[in-house]
Amino acid sequence: MKYAKLKLILTLVILMLYPAYLVKRLYFSQEQSNKPKYEYVGKEACIECHEAEFNDWKGSDHDRSMDVANDSTVLADFNNATLKSNNGLVHRMFRDGKKFMVHTDGVEGKMQDYEVNYVFGWTPLQNYLVEFPSGRLQTLALTWNTLDKVWYYMPDSTYKDENVDYKNWLHWTNQAQNWNSMCAYCHSTNLEKGYDYKTDSYHTTWSEINVSCEACHGPSSYHVEWANMPNYAQKKIPNYGLVEKTSGLTNVEYVDKCARCHSRRSTMNDYDYHSKNIYDHLIPVLPIEPNYYVDGQIKDEDYVWGSFTQSKMFVNDVQCNDCHNVHSGKLVLPVEDNQLCLQCHKAADYDTPVHNHHKGFGEKGKAVISESGVKFEVGSGTQCYNCHMHGGNYMGVDYRRDHSFRMPRPDLSEKLGTPNACNQCHTDKSNKWASGYVEKWFGTSRHFQFGEAIFDAQQGVKGVDRKLIEIFKSPIEVYPISKKATALSRLTFESDSSYKVLYSAMNDIDPQMRLIAVRTFQIQSQQDINRLLPMLSDEAKAVRMETTNKLSFLTDDRVPAKYKRKFHAALKEYEEVLIYSSDFPMGKFSLGNFYYVRKNYPLAEKFFLSALKQDSELDVAKVNISYLYSAMGKPEKAEKYLRMVVAKHPDDASFAYSLGLVLSETKKYKESLKYLLKASEGMPDNSRVDYNIAMMYEFFNDYDSAVRYLKIAIRKNPDDVTNYANLYSFYNKNKKAVEAMALAKEMILKFPDDANVQQLRSVVK
Repeated sequence: MKYAKLKLILTLVILMLYPAYLVKRLYFSQEQSNKPKYEYVGKEACIECHEAEFNDWKGSDHDRSMDVANDSTVLADFNNATLKSNNGLVHRMFRDGKKFMVHTDGVEGKMQDYEVNYVFGWTPLQNYLVEFPSGRLQTLALTWNTLDKVWYYMPDSTYKDENVDYKNWLHWTNQAQNWNSMCAYCHSTNLEKGYDYKTDSYHTTWSEINVSCEACHGPSSYHVEWANMPNYAQKKIPNYGLVEKTSGLTNVEYVDKCARCHSRRSTMNDYDYHSKNIYDHLIPVLPIEPNYYVDGQIKDEDYVWGSFTQSKMFVNDVQCNDCHNVHSGKLVLPVEDNQLCLQCHKAADYDTPVHNHHKGFGEKGKAVISESGVKFEVGSGTQCYNCHMHGGNYMGVDYRRDHSFRMPRPDLSEKLGTPNACNQCHTDKSNKWASGYVEKWFGTSRHFQFGEAIFDAQQGVKGVDRKLIEIFKSPIEVYPISKKATALSRLTFESDSSYKVLYSAMNDIDPQMRLIAVRTFQIQSQQDINRLLPMLSDEAKAVRMETTNKLSFLTDDRVPAKYKRKFHAALKEYEEVLIYSSDFPMGKFSLGNFYYVRKNYPLAEKFFLSALKQDSELDVAKVNISYLYSAMGKPEKAEKYLRMVVAKHPDDASFAYSLGLVLSETKKYKESLKYLLKASEGMPDNSRVDYNIAMMYEFFNDYDSAVRYLKIAIRKNPDDVTNYANLYSFYNKNKKAVEAMALAKEMILKFPDDANVQQLRSVVK
């Protein structure tokens, strides 16, 4: 009896301690390890507690982002449908039993049959994936328009000016249409790319084929454990046992959660849910050309983040879920009657003809066809989003709206060459016509627009740095971080003020600002190197990698002892980032550059050649491999690649210059001089080319021509003492004492603070 009672007591003690054990296991394991081993449990584990959210998600674009090809997922017509593309090829889509098949131009341009293995996307278009060797999935060019229910050939819509044959990088069998690197990351959950650069193969994996719960909330095994605990024990567990926090966030934190997919970006590694900010794994592009117009309007694929973070909405704390149900993707209120916008904007001020100046629905008038082919009926002009979120077609039929929420500025369209909503709808009217109406309705006063300063910087307008610095120093409510960072990137360094702004940005609290500051920083001295070295310890990976890129040329003797360990660790981390992206031609190119500056010439050659094998049109790789071959003492190979580039870009003076230098190495001196002279005409700011020409004329014993080009070098860059020194040395070498003496006097007056020049005082009479 006593034993039974003791057994009961011990059992009760164990049961009472069990929740405490769970708390200890869950809470202390997280404290003791920076990266506890969270596991993915799948959407089925979420339904019991989160049925409403699950039902919202079911059938959403995220749910349907990818799936296996079968009768319930394939939307397109595979009943022996045919399509003739602009290149004259006839493609056929058909069934082979249960298989979905296409007959199209494949590897080496041969027409052959391929099985569709996966569907990709749902509306307004659906793509189809084909399995290839080495773990590759490729996206067919044959695409289904789900709105009009017709097939179309993607290159005919997207690459109209290019001949996209099997040799072209953009062809569906090549890397530009590779699912593993271009698409997979944002269409599946727990995606690991698994690229092996040694075998040039993929072992790409996912936990769920589509964008499911844990794609945003992170691996949830501890959360499920937390959910099964008593209430009093749950209170001691931070963030409900989830690694990813998705509530109680600032709008910046919230919007950044979406950025890893909804942004134009480059990625450094597979996503890590423990990362402190998005700059630990990706680098969003700035709102600049070629992806954006000069004023930040979208021009190419944008994916929303880059435009939205420019907006006044964003700086006023609006975030994605203010407009979108994040589980269904649908709008939280109708937008057609402006209810969505009137959550914040007063109807009396904005939902009125006094503001929109357009006819209402039911009034007489004519519909307009926008430049994107969208028909806007009479009354559409009263809808906020048509004027403030105009859009365009991407991927042929996908109409996407610009989320920068801007006022139409037809007056700036004339100056900057940017679009505006007025003329995007009224395509038969001029910018001047639209601008006249805007002035009539709202007066002539206009705010200074960000794009004006960027445009002036592109045009080399004097004094532009003052405008750029003003943007940089303005309150965040006036210019958000992305615009400040863009202004920083366009500084021309006309004065010390520009440098001071750059140095201050290197210590900014925002990682994007620090990233762009490092990217804009130019190394000209050891002092500059010393200023940059501390950035190797930046908390954001993107900043560390940009810094390493800048400093990768350093040899150990130029790195102070206190930075050596950090420098070598950064080099290793940077190499890993480059290897991660080396499935892309530009990734291989960047890896080749890294090995080139680190003087590992065999590996540099390997990756340059691999990049060119993958994309034969990658001219920058041809130029850089020519530099590599020159450094390796193989000028004949360098000449081969430079001739390819010059033939393709005959008017590019920089390529002519490079070829001229290489031809002198191969002892083709007359031809070398020909290209150098061409380069001199096309490079009005480069005086070095004129020095090279002078030396070539000296070789040909043409003294007068040599002097003429040494003087041209001085005229091009009159503040560069080296140009004067070159001419002075040439005079002395050729025993032109009178000319040398006159030049020495001029140099002493012009460069009074140059120690070497002042030594000439001893020879001046």
